[in-house]
Amino acid sequence: MESVRNSHIHHRSRLSGRIMQSWRKNAIIYVFLVPVLLHFLIFQFVPLVFSFVLTFMDWPMIGKPSFAGLGNWERLLQDKLAWRSIWNTVLFSVYYIVPTMALGWILALLVYSKVKLAGLFKGMFFLPVVTSFVILSGIWEWLFKGTDYGVINHLLSYVGIESQLFFSDSKQALPVLAALSIFKVRGSTMVYYYAGLQSIPGHLYEAAKMDGASGWKTFWSITFPLLLPIHFYVAIITTIGSFQVFDSAFLLTGGGPDYATTTIVYYLYQEGFTSLRFGYGSVLAYVLFFIIFTISLVQRKFLGKDVSYH
Repeated sequence: MESVRNSHIHHRSRLSGRIMQSWRKNAIIYVFLVPVLLHFLIFQFVPLVFSFVLTFMDWPMIGKPSFAGLGNWERLLQDKLAWRSIWNTVLFSVYYIVPTMALGWILALLVYSKVKLAGLFKGMFFLPVVTSFVILSGIWEWLFKGTDYGVINHLLSYVGIESQLFFSDSKQALPVLAALSIFKVRGSTMVYYYAGLQSIPGHLYEAAKMDGASGWKTFWSITFPLLLPIHFYVAIITTIGSFQVFDSAFLLTGGGPDYATTTIVYYLYQEGFTSLRFGYGSVLAYVLFFIIFTISLVQRKFLGKDVSYH
């Protein structure tokens, strides 16, 4: 019995010695990790927990919070505007995700093909990414003004198409906002695909050429499958971006007309920060989180596969 206890004490002593040795060896690393951990705890973990607690509270910010139980969640089930905002966000994603990925891919292939002035094209395509969204929204409002003085309507008149309402039409407003977002981020999507194209070893194309493979066959057999990790990453970030759309609706349509552009984030903003219903706003935030999380898992299953360059 005494030998077992001594063995246990010796084992604990050796373990403590290893921990101290590891601490001395990596002390500088731990020191640099402290600010990161503090930032995570203060600005991410604590707000996450606090917002979850708020889903069960009724807190108008002015005054003391009161316990609401499942009242906020029950309200969600009966709130037609909340479900309308979710549906609007899904529609926006349909208008936005695939065109953004396709356009970014096409632009990357164009630049990668080493056409003349490729560097100039890269700068032109990427410029909207670093341009203020407020400025782009002003340009978009000028282009799609629903009068004869709007640029797009003026161009349509040359081909015999009557003036469109665009932002004032409940069927056209959301696609126009999606087009603005596509124009804004196409350059960053191009950069992701361009980096992926550069990572594909050139000897694979040389081998395909020696085997007599056509350009189309090479594209589908080499380029497309080896860019699968890029497809997955771009699909994830475009999906998250589409479900978090807010600024275009806030700046251009105010959620209208007839709530046609009221997305879930815009509705969350209205409930949480305009109406000061933080409890219900937190519920909407968690609904958004669960939607994005579920879609990301589905994308992970079908696109998140490892590729080999050998």
